[in-house]
Amino acid sequence: MAPVVNKPVMLEIDGKQIEFIPTYHPAATIYNKEARKGLDDTMALVAERLRPEMRFGGFMLDMDGTIYKGGNPIPGAREFIAYLRKNGIPFVFLTNNSSHSRDFYSDKLARMGFDASKDDVLTSMTATIRFLISERFGRRVYPLATPDVVKEMEDAGIDVVDDDPDIVVLTFDTTITYEKINNAFHFLKKGAEFIATHPDDVCPTEDFYDIDIGPFIRMFEQMCQTTATIIGKPNRLMLEMAAREMGVRPEDTVMVGDRLYTDIAMADRAGTQSILVLSGETDRSMLDGSEIRPTVALGSVADIPDLIEGRRRPVL
Repeated sequence: MAPVVNKPVMLEIDGKQIEFIPTYHPAATIYNKEARKGLDDTMALVAERLRPEMRFGGFMLDMDGTIYKGGNPIPGAREFIAYLRKNGIPFVFLTNNSSHSRDFYSDKLARMGFDASKDDVLTSMTATIRFLISERFGRRVYPLATPDVVKEMEDAGIDVVDDDPDIVVLTFDTTITYEKINNAFHFLKKGAEFIATHPDDVCPTEDFYDIDIGPFIRMFEQMCQTTATIIGKPNRLMLEMAAREMGVRPEDTVMVGDRLYTDIAMADRAGTQSILVLSGETDRSMLDGSEIRPTVALGSVADIPDLIEGRRRPVL
C-alpha cells in the first residue's frame, strides 16, 4: 500500500503543541509491517515529547497496594527494586500502616524476595515517635496500638502510661478492644491531646480491604469535640523525613503510591513529583474524577524503569 503523503500538522495534546507527520493511512497498519513500524515510531516520538521532565533523585515508595498486596508482591515490583539498587538510585519504603514495627516490615519484604533492610523502611508510627520526641518531649502517652508497636514506642523513650495521659495516640491497632476505645474516649473528654498516625479508611489485603483507623478518628473527633493531629501521609512530614534519610532534596524525589488522598496529596502539598500506580486502591475512573493530580500515572511500579529510560508513555 502506497504511503499517504501529508504535510506536517500541529496537534494540541494535554496543552502541548506536537508536530505530527502522518506517513501511512491508519488502516495500513493492520496489514503492512512497514506502516505499523512507522506508526509506532511516530507514537514513540509523541510519547517522548509528552513525557514530563522528571527528576529521579530518589524514590519514596508506598507499600500496601504499590509494592505488595497482603503477602503477595505486585508483579514486577522486585525487579523494580533491583533496578534501583543496580543504578544507585536511593529509595525509602513508606507505609501508613502503623500496626507493626519497622522490623516487621523489613522482614516481610525479605520474605517476599525484596532486597530491603530495616533502614529502608519508614512507617507512620516511626514518624509519630520522632514527632513525639521532638515536639512533645516528656509527655505521657496512652497508645491504642499493638504490643510490638507499644514496645517500639517504649524502646524509643516514650513515656507510655495506662492512666492520666497528656496525649492519646491512635494507631492501626488490630488488637483494639472496647476497653481501649472507652479509655481513650474518657481521656480525650478530660482534655488529652489527640494524635493519629495516619488517616486511611481501609487497608489493602490480598483480595479485598480491612477497615483502618480513619473511621475511628472521625468517631473520636465527633464524640470528644476534638481534632486529631495526623502525622503520616498526607502530612508532608513523612516525605521530608524520607528525603533527609536519602540525602536528596524533596523536590528531586518522586513519591510513588496507589492512593490519591494520601500518597499523591502528600506529594502535592510538599511540591514533590509523584507517580500514581493503578495497582491498588485507585482505578482509572477514580483518577478521572479527582481534583488531586499526580505528575504521571502508570499501571504499576513495573513500568517505572521504562519511564526513567524514556521508553514508557505515562497514562497522563
